[in-house]
Amino acid sequence: MLSIVFLGTGSGIPTISRNHSSIYLHYEGWHALWDCGEGTQRQLLIAGKSYMAIDHIFITHWHADHWAGIIGLLQTMNLEKRRKPLYIYGPDAERFVADILDMDYWGINFEVRAVQVPYEGSEIKKIYEGKGFDVFSIPTKHSIPSVAYCFKERDRWNVDIKKAERLYGLKQSPIVGRLKKYGEIVFKGKKIRLEDVATLRKGIKVVYTGDTEPCDNIVRLAKDADILIHDSTFTEQVEDRMHSGAKEAGEIAKKSNVRLLVLTHFSRKYTNANILEKEAKKIFPNVRAARDFMKVYFRKGEIIIK
Repeated sequence: MLSIVFLGTGSGIPTISRNHSSIYLHYEGWHALWDCGEGTQRQLLIAGKSYMAIDHIFITHWHADHWAGIIGLLQTMNLEKRRKPLYIYGPDAERFVADILDMDYWGINFEVRAVQVPYEGSEIKKIYEGKGFDVFSIPTKHSIPSVAYCFKERDRWNVDIKKAERLYGLKQSPIVGRLKKYGEIVFKGKKIRLEDVATLRKGIKVVYTGDTEPCDNIVRLAKDADILIHDSTFTEQVEDRMHSGAKEAGEIAKKSNVRLLVLTHFSRKYTNANILEKEAKKIFPNVRAARDFMKVYFRKGEIIIK
């Protein structure tokens, strides 16, 4: 099961109720962050999540409200005697991670590996392959190099053993594994195709834009996603700010055919994000404005928000 916690939903300047941008993801023993704004480690503590469990941090772009939390997080991990590597992904990651590591007299006692993420063009790139899922990226449109990320659980075939036995005499055995692997087998002189005895369960798909103007790349990455987490700094796009508004986020969600649009990265001018949610709902009906510590779970195909 995938669980998501919004650790920070504010934009450039935090407020009493909104921390800087960061999203925590947990999937079957895998722990990661999308962005790591100032104060993220404290938000993790309040949310009851272990910062020591995190092995991957995916930075959308190097504006400080999306990465400054890495500095303190590294120092705390070091004080807690971390030894396993930490992977930090992002556009121009090698340069910025090296600069962060230089901000210390003594250095840290574990390896920090920078992973470069392409930030030009329109190609969707696989940047991480996990057990049962993958993470993809695509360039976005902001004032500095920026990318969006996609968590995609792999589709799974569920074999109906009773049906397979009734039609072909096939019982649960290693042969079923071969059928899943190759898509078809010959059993007792009969060809069995996977689709004849199984149903395909589509994997969970979640996309996070980071900061971006509306762009076709987001539509491509978010196509048929379960959740699109989109920049919604204002009610609508503001000239020369290179951010999206709630209106534009709604348009992207509609074009992408997503199940749920979650708005985030709100300007401090909005003390209540309901106005942004209402604006997006004029275009796309299934919208939620994120709040700090909002939790999202996937259970048996259902999206649960707490």
